[in-house]
Amino acid sequence: MKERLARFLPCLQWARQYDRDAAGKDFLAAAIVTLMLIPQSLAYAMLAGLPPINGLYASILPLIAYALFGTSRTLAVGPVAVVSLMTAAALGPLFASGSAEYAGAALLLALLSGALLLAMAVLRLGFLANFLSHPVISGFISASGLLIALGQLKHILGIRAAGEHAPQLLLDLLANLPDTHLPTLAIGASALAFLFLVRSRLSPWLQALGFTPRVAGSLAKTGPVLALLASILAVSLLDLAEAGVRVVGAVPSGLPAFSLPTLDLALATQLLPAALLISLVGFVESVSVAQTLAAKRRQRIEPNQELVALGASNVAAALSGGFPVTGGFARSVVNFDAGAQTPLAGALTAVGIAVTVLFFTPLFHNLPQAVLAATIIVAVLSLVDLGALKRTWRYSRQDAAAMAATMLGVLLVGVEAGILIGVGLSLLLFLWRTSQPHIAVVGQLPGSEHFRNIERFAVVESPKVLSVRVDESLYFPNARYLEDRIAELVTRRPAAEHLVLMCPGVNLIDASALESLEAISARLHAAGIQLHLSEVKGPVMDRLSQTDFLAHFGGRVFISQFEALAELDPQTTRRAIGQRRNGLPFVHPQLQESDSEKRP
Repeated sequence: MKERLARFLPCLQWARQYDRDAAGKDFLAAAIVTLMLIPQSLAYAMLAGLPPINGLYASILPLIAYALFGTSRTLAVGPVAVVSLMTAAALGPLFASGSAEYAGAALLLALLSGALLLAMAVLRLGFLANFLSHPVISGFISASGLLIALGQLKHILGIRAAGEHAPQLLLDLLANLPDTHLPTLAIGASALAFLFLVRSRLSPWLQALGFTPRVAGSLAKTGPVLALLASILAVSLLDLAEAGVRVVGAVPSGLPAFSLPTLDLALATQLLPAALLISLVGFVESVSVAQTLAAKRRQRIEPNQELVALGASNVAAALSGGFPVTGGFARSVVNFDAGAQTPLAGALTAVGIAVTVLFFTPLFHNLPQAVLAATIIVAVLSLVDLGALKRTWRYSRQDAAAMAATMLGVLLVGVEAGILIGVGLSLLLFLWRTSQPHIAVVGQLPGSEHFRNIERFAVVESPKVLSVRVDESLYFPNARYLEDRIAELVTRRPAAEHLVLMCPGVNLIDASALESLEAISARLHAAGIQLHLSEVKGPVMDRLSQTDFLAHFGGRVFISQFEALAELDPQTTRRAIGQRRNGLPFVHPQLQESDSEKRP
């Protein structure tokens, strides 16, 4: 019973070994992350189209929920840029930004996201996130970062601009550029310069002054707080709000009231697709960060339990005036580097945010929106990796095409459309690639029992046994291709008496492929050639055993290709074994060209 409860509440596991040393490290990490999270929460709420206080609300109860249910010791949950952008993209066309209806819809969106994540956990559907390939996610995050940065320039310039995608935003910015508010531009540009300088230079400077790398790095993370305080002081002393500098304004004090979002069935149906995308993107981002950080300490996370934790966090956000949340990359790395030992560091961060909400929100009245925009721009530009497109293109043009399509979709069409385009193209390219599997004629390496591609190695071929290796699972998109390819190879070898289909790379043979194998066997038999199989994997063999194919095709299933050739053409096998290999096998000249599709 205790073990089952501990699996559902992972906090019970680390709580048993919790000591004073771990507590001290968690308190230090919580203090650093709290200072980082305060300006980010305010900024990401503005990015989501909500009042700044909602960002602080989304950084209290969700963090406590994750501390109870999460398996990562260092993942920092809360508002993040990409999910905030997706929230704005989903709600912007429906309601006026900042309105009560908009805030209520954000709560409902968080509730739907949490419910979907919990449902995925119950049904163990975490594998659905696998459909978001790394190139698609990378392209989506980079394009979203550029779109977010472009959208925040209006706050830096002090002008009005709107648009659902990059061309609209850019044209509107250019059209309103003559209305730039110079005091706002001065504050925004100064904040940008300061934040970029702090991010890139402050830590090395502090280390040069004698600070340890850890202390220097921690102090560098306080840059956004310093920019926030300095800008508030400047606006207050110079009365810049009266001069037209837009400020946050009155921020209510006190903890949020707990209430269930208004359950509007029609609105929930309309928001469901966006909630599903937010859930999947948030889950993939969180699990990727959590696994990376856990591996550094030789820890492990449980993805299905992470679904529970993130689902509970979003439900908590919906009940406490927030909006959709997930694990953030930058904050999690800071939490890790600051020495956090358990998820209690996140709960302590929530306490720090709660104290801020109770006592310090009046300080944010004169906080310029331009400084929050600068905070967002600096944060999201660190996520942009345009070089990934070039690196991916060199390795796989198909993956690069999916990445480029995602980026262009996000920038030119919209956030949700962009990721759907990327996922759709990835699946189409996968089907196209697997519809033409690599099929190689193989021969025996001299002096060994190994078989390799005749186009790559100097091998011994049997005149009477045609050995064909298939490097892909056999299913409906490639079943006909296999038939055509086998027919083509047979016509080139009129002396062949046997054809052995090597299946070391075949993990599945579906019903369509089974019919193709039956058709291939019948056609070969009519041509005086017997079909055999070799190196069939256990699960595939189990499924074949449930059919009458093995009883009727007339051939044999060999454990290895060497056994097949030794049985069907022992003379060639002995000749190959007797030969010596001098040095490395001969490599076909085609290998001098870049061709990632060829197999050994």
